[in-house]
Amino acid sequence: MAADTAESVEVRTALVRLRRATGLPVAFGGLVDSGGRLVRISELSGTATPALSALAVSSGNGLGGKAVALARPCAVSDYPASRQISHEYDRAVATEGLCSVLAVPVVVRRRVRGVLYGALRTAQPLGDRTLEAAVAAARDVEQALVVRDAARDLLDVVREPGPATEATKDAAWEEVREAHGTLRALAPRIADPRLRAELLSVCGRLADAAAPSEGVPWDAGLTPREVDVLACVAAGATNAAAAERLGLRPETVKGYLRSAMRRLGAHTRLEAVVAARRAGVLP
Repeated sequence: MAADTAESVEVRTALVRLRRATGLPVAFGGLVDSGGRLVRISELSGTATPALSALAVSSGNGLGGKAVALARPCAVSDYPASRQISHEYDRAVATEGLCSVLAVPVVVRRRVRGVLYGALRTAQPLGDRTLEAAVAAARDVEQALVVRDAARDLLDVVREPGPATEATKDAAWEEVREAHGTLRALAPRIADPRLRAELLSVCGRLADAAAPSEGVPWDAGLTPREVDVLACVAAGATNAAAAERLGLRPETVKGYLRSAMRRLGAHTRLEAVVAARRAGVLP
């Protein structure tokens, strides 16, 4: 069942967080199907009836469908009377007794992957703070999905069949390195300390697996942020791109890179990446 998948668990957790942050009595949501056209409502929080359970919302229809089609948050203060949306799902909404409703899309790599809803049983405007809190809950789901996608990509690389020629090995490791950089960039933005620690542990294992067989990797003494920056540089990112990915200023990234180069005895960005790989801190 969808409610038992890891991704749906993320949605369920986000709904609880949404209600707690906004004070909204009702929240519900679900994931977009593989075709990208339907949102199946699989998670309910605070509902009084099963009317919304398993409801299939088409892109463009209703409030949630509008959020999917536009890939941005949408809200109405009086759902039954609103002229901003179509009304294919009025019966389910009325059965649950909802009036003011917001819908926030979960967007990963420019593709809508799900929708989170929050609702009141009275007709009144939903303020900016409420919408911002709902958007923050959706961002948490987005980050979790990005992490899971990156982990799945790594598994695909490891499990890829076919003869292990030098060319295929090099290509596979480039994919691993790109995924490693994505995971390192995401880790500081994950609020759950246990999940963050687990993610960094996986990054460490990837780096250990790529350590050279000849010679012993040395302790480069790099800070976590210096490793984050080097991981971005190794993936081909400029200082500006690394700053955007890590949520830092370009000047700060430049400072971390300069410090890492000094610790590694490197004179160029490329030398720093090579030295970091020899040290066993990058895959």
